[in-house]
Amino acid sequence: MSKELVMDAADTRRLLDHTAQHLTGAPLDRPEGPLKVSGRATYAHEYAPENCAYGVLVRATIAKGRLLLLGEDVVRGVPGVLGVFSGDRFLRNPAQGTANQAPVQGAEQIEYLGQPIALVVAETFEQARHAAQSLDLRFAPEEDGAFDPEAEGTTVEAPEKKQQDFGDFDAAFADAAFTIDATYTTPAQSNAPMEPHASVASWDGEKLTLWGSYQMLKYNRNELADSLGIDPANIRIHAPYVGGGFGSKLGIAPEAVAAAIAARDIGRPVKIAMSRQQVFETTVRRSESRQRVRLAADKDGVLTGLAHEARVSQLPGEAFSEPVAQATHFLYGGASRRYRHEIARVNRPCAGSMRAPGEAIGMLAIENAMDELAEATGIDPIELRKRNLPDRHPEQDIPYSSRMLAECLDDGARRFGWDKRPARPGEMRDGEWRIGYGVASAARKNITSPAEARVTLTTEGDAVVETDMTDIGTGTYAVLGQIAADMLGLPRERVRVILGDTELPPGPGSGGSWGASSSGSAVLEACVAVKRELADRLGLVADGLVLSDGDVILDNRRIPLADTLGAGPISAHGVFKPGKTSKEYAQAAYGAFFAEVGVNDVTGEVRVRRMLGSFAAGRILNEKTARSQCIGGMVFGIGSALTEELVHDLRDGHIVNRDLAEYHLPVNLDVPQIDVHFLEERDDLTCPLQSKGIGELGISGAGAAITNAIRNAIGVRIRSYPATLDKLLAEMG
Repeated sequence: MSKELVMDAADTRRLLDHTAQHLTGAPLDRPEGPLKVSGRATYAHEYAPENCAYGVLVRATIAKGRLLLLGEDVVRGVPGVLGVFSGDRFLRNPAQGTANQAPVQGAEQIEYLGQPIALVVAETFEQARHAAQSLDLRFAPEEDGAFDPEAEGTTVEAPEKKQQDFGDFDAAFADAAFTIDATYTTPAQSNAPMEPHASVASWDGEKLTLWGSYQMLKYNRNELADSLGIDPANIRIHAPYVGGGFGSKLGIAPEAVAAAIAARDIGRPVKIAMSRQQVFETTVRRSESRQRVRLAADKDGVLTGLAHEARVSQLPGEAFSEPVAQATHFLYGGASRRYRHEIARVNRPCAGSMRAPGEAIGMLAIENAMDELAEATGIDPIELRKRNLPDRHPEQDIPYSSRMLAECLDDGARRFGWDKRPARPGEMRDGEWRIGYGVASAARKNITSPAEARVTLTTEGDAVVETDMTDIGTGTYAVLGQIAADMLGLPRERVRVILGDTELPPGPGSGGSWGASSSGSAVLEACVAVKRELADRLGLVADGLVLSDGDVILDNRRIPLADTLGAGPISAHGVFKPGKTSKEYAQAAYGAFFAEVGVNDVTGEVRVRRMLGSFAAGRILNEKTARSQCIGGMVFGIGSALTEELVHDLRDGHIVNRDLAEYHLPVNLDVPQIDVHFLEERDDLTCPLQSKGIGELGISGAGAAITNAIRNAIGVRIRSYPATLDKLLAEMG
């Protein structure tokens, strides 16, 4: 039995508004929380099949060229060593986690320093590591490597479809009462998830089982099959718990393919965990960017023209490039618009998706430029933004599905105390600290993805939810359980959610902030089918079936649900697919960030004293996990604004600061009190839950609120991220 919904029209049923349990939206704890804090949740590296061997990846020590010799003879006969593996099937670059792009393979061709070129397998990790460090590697370096995306001679591509013009921007800019023309730069960044990438591979005949730390299993199985040259039906991937990913685990990484190759050859399971340095080098990074933003406005501060031009970098041959203008297309008005997008082809580790690809760095530039325009016009930054909110998509001329950005700006301003903002830099002080307030809009494109789930009502009156959807720390176990419990009238503890196994119905995976809405919609539709079957058994119409607290309510009588299931369990397959509404309406989640910073007069040190976010993201499915996602995003924003910078050596492109000691993530003392508030919103055009993605909304624009606050505190405009002491002191005088 199955139930499918394609979003070709608004879904006005609002089924979750009419349940007896009222669990969806409530700030419930994660059901797997006790397992995680007690160490009983099994992550990829903790699987220990019998007779397991250990592998260590070997990295290239040149930036471009060819591998001539592994020199494995020096480790043959070393106690414990079981084999050295390399070849054409090894991943050169990590997969990007998309349905239509195969992983780049081949260990012989070297494209960046740190590229994985081989695997050493031994009885113990220590033996494998020692042997990997002992190989006599020989290379044929090539001298034409490109390491600086801004250097003369670097190959720069300009994809035609990303060069766009609307109206006459040059005329609008020339005729404007006010103009802004500023260039902003952002550095490369590392996803740096808490759990390093790890895989355990085991073969049973032609069948491969992989325990891995991955986000999107239905794609990952196909990527692994493509890499190995086998049928995807012969692969099973387990990923019930994933310790963060932020995009770096969207696609299969080198350790998964290497483990599978080695395990098949030696006839034993093989386990590989990347070192932290290998995570930095061999998984994806966020590209650095150079962004020129030009704004043209009339005498009232209303935009008449907007241009967003960017250069990012990527390895030769890779299709992905950071879509920095993604929010610019729909966020603010302006009839005349220009977009330019360049990709510098460099020999640096692969660029790919990192939390909110596009908006995370593109909105730093746009929201800084809007602050500069507010200053030039003398209009309050909030009022300026509100004046420039279009009624329809400014380029596609389609309506917004819902849009509460103005309400978020007003709500956040009231809660934050924006009316107390210093009128001039240096006006507010706290001892040797100068205080400033900053604001920025939040926006993230809303996406849904095909999803399937199975829901079973057992003869005991409990429910089981099954899908290969993953939980990377975002709350999937909690949210899917709440939806099923509401729809079936069960206490939350009587719903069991099973995730992260490719033997289960394919979910959308954790990426693009589409997971909860898409997989939750599939669960909801499966529950609708279960209720219909139960109603048929009881001789009722589905709408007349009332379920509450594990009981069926009939004729003012409560009957335990289990007593109605004598004919056996009921199982249904739910399917959700995006449809016409995703094309006919501009869908996005919105919000507003507010930051108060202190800048030290003597040292130039910046302290974020408090932050507040006000968000509208459709129906909030779990207030606690949603708030946690927004707080995490705002912490990302602090890192982007003040500390995070992946440094590449321009001589050979290698990452200089490839560990958590030198790559400066915000720590507890960097993070102030963060307040998060949600506005009530329902969007019938997104999905049957009326929800929108929220996991990436909390980072999109957050850093700009901090740098705008720095400007308000000391009068220094930061256009080169992050705002480190050297940049501030040089301007403070």
